[in-house]
Amino acid sequence: MAAQIIDGKQFAARIRENVAAYVADIIETKGVTPGLAVVLVGEDPASQVYVRSKGRQTIEAGMNSFEHHLPSTASQAELLQLIEQLNDDPAVHGILVQLPLPKGIDEAAVINAITPSKDVDGFHISNAGMLSTGQKAMVPCTPLGCLMMLRALHGDLSGLNAVVIGRSNIVGKPMAQLLLRESCTVTVAHSRTTNLQQLLSDADIVVAAVGRPLFLPGEWLKPGATVIDVGINRIQMEDGNTRLVGDVDFESAKATAGAITPVPGGVGPMTIACLLANTLTACYRANHLPEPLELSV
Repeated sequence: MAAQIIDGKQFAARIRENVAAYVADIIETKGVTPGLAVVLVGEDPASQVYVRSKGRQTIEAGMNSFEHHLPSTASQAELLQLIEQLNDDPAVHGILVQLPLPKGIDEAAVINAITPSKDVDGFHISNAGMLSTGQKAMVPCTPLGCLMMLRALHGDLSGLNAVVIGRSNIVGKPMAQLLLRESCTVTVAHSRTTNLQQLLSDADIVVAAVGRPLFLPGEWLKPGATVIDVGINRIQMEDGNTRLVGDVDFESAKATAGAITPVPGGVGPMTIACLLANTLTACYRANHLPEPLELSV
């Protein structure tokens, strides 16, 4: 049988609806409006599109959206000063600095200048450390979205074999930590893994985040495996046009997998939805309120 196609747009819409309901409740019962501040440095077109989308969806969820645009000539000191102001602003519960930053600005220094409790991207070194040691942390949005889809599909993930292909700090490593928390048996592979096909032959869950187009053929998958394809790669077609593909060869994989995310329309929509969920979580924590368990880990 052909694989179940996991509709990321539908999952994301459900998360946004839940977030909006919780936002309305916290505004009504506590008089607190969650606020997300997004900082954009420079005029990168793709980043501008992302920032506009984040701002629109933040407002649609009933939250306050604070957008800050700095010119590409802005210095690192100016950016750090703005982050310090946002750290001190009680109306701001989440801070996101849109990446990549212009040359000459140290991304790590900027990320780690954000107060960890407001780091809704989950990139701060403190959040990375707390996640890896099993403590309460802000979780990177993409891995969080992947986990939410896996939970919805499988319920209890305990005992399942999972292979994460990719070792980035943004997806691969935190994804592995989240799956370990779910009591999966986790293997982290990457582009230089020599026995990848062997590892995948016994994997109930595959999360592909290696950043290589069509890297994983369907023939390598265990029949019935759940495949979460995080890759977003643009390739050129013979007719000169381009199209987006994942790290997994979707056409061959859907004949073997039990369930699979498409590209586009799979993991991508979950990222902004989980950004909103993280902002709501940060607001609950800032006000010492019990947070909605289905929106966090």
